[in-house]
Order: sequence, then C-alpha cells, then structure tokens
Amino acid sequence: MIDLKKEEYISSYISKLLRKKFGRGPRSCHTTVSQNYLVTYIGGFLSPMEDILLQRGQNKYVDHARNVIINHLLDEIKGVIQITFDVEVEEYYHDWNFPNNSGIFIFVLDTEAGQKIKTDIDFQRLELEVGRISLLVEKVPDEINTCQISPAIFLIERRGILVQIEKALIDKGFENELKFTKDELEKSYFHRYGRFEDIFHTQVKDIFIDWNFKEDKSYMAFILHS
Repeated sequence: MIDLKKEEYISSYISKLLRKKFGRGPRSCHTTVSQNYLVTYIGGFLSPMEDILLQRGQNKYVDHARNVIINHLLDEIKGVIQITFDVEVEEYYHDWNFPNNSGIFIFVLDTEAGQKIKTDIDFQRLELEVGRISLLVEKVPDEINTCQISPAIFLIERRGILVQIEKALIDKGFENELKFTKDELEKSYFHRYGRFEDIFHTQVKDIFIDWNFKEDKSYMAFILHS
C-alpha cells in the first residue's frame, strides 16, 4: 500500500522549499507515487519578478533562471525522497508551463514504491500517437514506454529521440538553446496536432517535456482534466 502521509510530506516539503528560495510558494503542490515513479504536480507558482518578465516577452530568461535554481533544489529534494521512501533516485526531470502557471517534478526510483494503476486507456494507441507527433518534429523514438501515475497523470518515456543535427549542437555546447527551442516546438505540436482527447476520453490540461540529452531520452507528462 502507498503511504499517503509520505506523499503529503514530500508535497509539503517541496512547497516550503520553493517558498524559501523564491519568496513565494505554489498555490497547489500534489505528489503521487506509482510503480517506480514519484511525480509532483505544481500549480500557481510564479514570482512577481517572473510575471513582469513574462509580460515583456522574456520567456527565455525566466526559463533559464528558474532552471538554474530548480536544478540546485532537486538535489536536496532527491535526498529527502530517498530517506522518506527508502529508495534511490536514479534520475529526475522537471518542466514548467508558464502560460498555465504550472510545473512538474518527475523522479525515477530504483525500485517500486507505489502500486500500478488500473486503466482502460489504450497504451498502444497512445504510444503510436506520441510516435506520430514526434516524427513531425524530429523522429519516431526507438522506444516508447507508458506509465499511468494517477487517473489524471500519464508519463511517457521516449528513448532514441535525438537526430544528428541535435547531437552536433549538444557537442558544440548549445544544449540550453536546444532544450528551450525543443520545449516550445514539441509542446506546440503535441497540443496542436495530437489526437489525445480521443485516446484519454477527456481534455488534456497540461503537457510537460524534459530531456536527458546524455542518455538520449525524454520524459513527457500528460495532465488530464479531472
């Protein structure tokens, strides 16, 4: 059984940590554990300074500044998760949707800490659609894996996603520029051309994407309307 108190503790810890570092905490912070994933979905987290910069079109600056701080905090959060759930965190990912004022943390655990969710969603159809949209932007991933975290959260792992020009840009030191560009481009294509409402039988509220360029893989999170 999943210990809900542990999930609530992680949510509270992350919320307080963000408030301490940014001067303002999120409006909502909800953590869910399923199989070997811990996912925290965050809403209403935008500092006054970030809000002003976004209004002036400085999205890239806000994205870079927040990434620097969040990447530092994730090491601390990783340690708390490992102690709380008695697991090792193998990887972590994060992404933010400034228009929706929302964000996500994804922690990949070395062992299962939560139960598998029973679902009637057609994973094969979902993965085919993810592959189809991925091809419009870059290439069909070599491997696609799906995990349902909760009734409203689905994780998609894509392996072998980078094309040669992207690998060359990474080798030349343009990783941050590539990530910012891919984030905007992929999200726009998945929102605009994806047929996910038919697959999920409801509207998609948020789509998050982050990459591990070194390992040539990516995690996507679909957040559905309840």
